[in-house]
Amino acid sequence: MSETLTNEQQAFKELREDIEVMMQAVLSQLSKAQEMLQTLDKDLALEILHIEKKINSMELGIDKACENILALYSPLAMDLRMTLAILSISNQLERIADHAAEMAIYVNENVFSAKFSKKTLEAVQFNLMFETAISMIDDAIYSFVNEDTKIAKWVFGKDHTINKVNKESIPIITEFCKKNPKHTTEYLHLFSIIKKIERIGDLAKNIAEETIFFVDAKIVKHKKKKQKV
Repeated sequence: MSETLTNEQQAFKELREDIEVMMQAVLSQLSKAQEMLQTLDKDLALEILHIEKKINSMELGIDKACENILALYSPLAMDLRMTLAILSISNQLERIADHAAEMAIYVNENVFSAKFSKKTLEAVQFNLMFETAISMIDDAIYSFVNEDTKIAKWVFGKDHTINKVNKESIPIITEFCKKNPKHTTEYLHLFSIIKKIERIGDLAKNIAEETIFFVDAKIVKHKKKKQKV
């Protein structure tokens, strides 16, 4: 015979289920965005924009659920940390979805006249950067769902890869613009996409930080190094 949950337990259960659904929606959206940018598939762009609207709705629902829990149950300790973490994570996920939607708008509005060549994408390490960002989101999701701070800390290491690729892309794209001035606008939009991927990595770090705060009661964000005496 299954144990009957109290109203408070049911509210927390539904909240966790809702944030996990939102996480998977964002992860799916990013995977579609990577394919869309390689193929310039407008159908994928429209699908990504449609998912973004759903994610916005999910965020509003989660915000309301968190407000209700705080008002009705006054949670303490770990329950309070979990509620606050989910409130923040839903915001980070919505911002990731916004970046994916902005990429979709580029494709939907024909910003690119033709697909970028394989050589161009390899030069800026596009797939490495995008796959690393998706992996970071995946790790951040796994760490939250399984309350595994070890996996959450993997996210910080992977962010170095994204930052390195982002930095290296600047002189490469500058050189592309010099050699093909007619396509300067398109190259600048490609650089904008790279910056969005870099920002997605930062948001993945924020999610990992919230998981560590929730599970270990440690605040990684803005942590200062101890000064030597």
